[in-house]
Amino acid sequence: MKHLLRLLMATTLLLSFAQAKEFIIDNAHSNIGFSIKHMMISNVKGNFNAYTADIDFDAEKKVFNKLGAKIEVASIDTGITKRDDHLRSADFFDVKKFKTIDFVMTSMKDGKVHGKITIHGITKDVVLESKIHGVIKDFQGHQRVGFTLEGKLNRKDFGLVWNKILEGGGLTVDDTVNLTIEVEAIEL
Repeated sequence: MKHLLRLLMATTLLLSFAQAKEFIIDNAHSNIGFSIKHMMISNVKGNFNAYTADIDFDAEKKVFNKLGAKIEVASIDTGITKRDDHLRSADFFDVKKFKTIDFVMTSMKDGKVHGKITIHGITKDVVLESKIHGVIKDFQGHQRVGFTLEGKLNRKDFGLVWNKILEGGGLTVDDTVNLTIEVEAIEL
């Protein structure tokens, strides 16, 4: 009986791994985006143009078994060169010292991806809402998955504290950063 139980457990484990597959990001159809309030009256949007990810996705259960990402901070792009240069400086990301933003998923529960994110050399827990848009076969027969991750961070938690107080008491840059990550990934 003991051997039968072990055999059943091993078979279940093998079947669950058989459903999980590794994927790579299709950078042409993905975006690591953010927005933040400027002068408390408008939203400035931007993204990071260089990133890689380690994705292990179970298409049948529609869950991630593993999800990790590495973002090249110097690739920040808000569409304004002067602002991007300021964001790369020691006032904000200090890209000479801190070259990447790193994310590692620790678990996935109820549509939420729990993980650890390291920005500016500081690691904090983060929870991202996930939405799986679908899994399909492309024209070449490769399986693809599309998903969105959304969340919020307080930039000050990561030592990004630069700001100027406006006349009347408002701040130039809000503390809350909204993240919207759109990914299309291809099965390896």
